[in-house]
Amino acid sequence: SHCHRIPGSIGASAWPSRVLKGKKLPGHYGNEKQTMRNLEIIDIREQDNLILLKGAVPGPRSGLVSVCKPKITKK
Repeated sequence: SHCHRIPGSIGASAWPSRVLKGKKLPGHYGNEKQTMRNLEIIDIREQDNLILLKGAVPGPRSGLVSVCKPKITKK
């Protein structure tokens, strides 16, 4: 079938002698770790076990979110 993700021709022998970044190849989609930087903590509700963040957080509603100290600080 023509709808499967087969690579076809992916590179030359002399130049560029590699597969260019962004070339569409078969592989696993999604389920990758995402790092969101500079999200502001609005409120911490200890009685409800909630942390309210300002900004978008990727993933499903019941997904696991890890919060850590920033490695790069704002100037």
